[in-house]
Amino acid sequence: MSIKIIQDRLATYASSSKQEEENAFAEIAQEIALAGLARSDFFKHAVFQGGTCLRILHNMERFSEDLDFLLKRPDPHFRLLPYLKNLELEYKAYGIEVAVQDRSKADETVRKAFLKGDSVGKILSLREPRGGGRYKSLRIKLEIDTNPPDGSGHETRYLDFPFSFPIAVQDPQSLFAGKSHALLCREYVKGRDWYDFVWYVGRKVPLNYSFLSRALDQVGPWEKTGIEVTKDWYLSEMKKKIEAIDWDDAKKDVIRFLKVRDIPLVEHWGREFFLDRLKKLEEYLQ
Repeated sequence: MSIKIIQDRLATYASSSKQEEENAFAEIAQEIALAGLARSDFFKHAVFQGGTCLRILHNMERFSEDLDFLLKRPDPHFRLLPYLKNLELEYKAYGIEVAVQDRSKADETVRKAFLKGDSVGKILSLREPRGGGRYKSLRIKLEIDTNPPDGSGHETRYLDFPFSFPIAVQDPQSLFAGKSHALLCREYVKGRDWYDFVWYVGRKVPLNYSFLSRALDQVGPWEKTGIEVTKDWYLSEMKKKIEAIDWDDAKKDVIRFLKVRDIPLVEHWGREFFLDRLKKLEEYLQ
């Protein structure tokens, strides 16, 4: 296939900076990876989740960098390597040379791999990057949870680039629960998590309490406590998190994943704004 399909796709983003162009190219590469996985039986076993799922399947405004999956059923013997070989061939068909590194360890439930390849500048021969400097090389991390918590829901969605294909994805309420697990358990500030939180609340997405309960019982401060999340418990714990966050750090984390025109939308981030979002969440949560 001609690299022209990549060039044409990149043009649709109308990027206004080098950072936007790099983010757009990474997203195109993510979609090609999903297409390569869809050619196999991968989505018979696995479900797409996380921030990149929100971006690609639900049109969230911020860019994302990793491809996260979980198995539909626990399988300690699941191997990523056979699927990674298919991805090398898929990228090659579009003129992108990618090296695959399987970093999975047999004693870890989350299997990891990296796709590393050419930069957008090398692929498309862009001589003068907007914003100055050289383009970064392509780098995509894949992770799959081989021992997922019980209670997640999933659905079939469809993508149209680089061709039309179906993939299995977590349903929105389970995606929100997974993000809530990260918000409650992550030991460092990740502004992208809070950007996603605002996205969920703005669309009045419900929360899969069962999946969140099982996830908290599996990993994090509430591990093996038999916790059963309720609305009141969730709101109380989220309030504690919001009051403890350094919102300047949170803003710095998310800015590079936004288009230039959207950066002002996070400048008002702070304790009062997120407490207001929490109040809105309280109004519609069951």
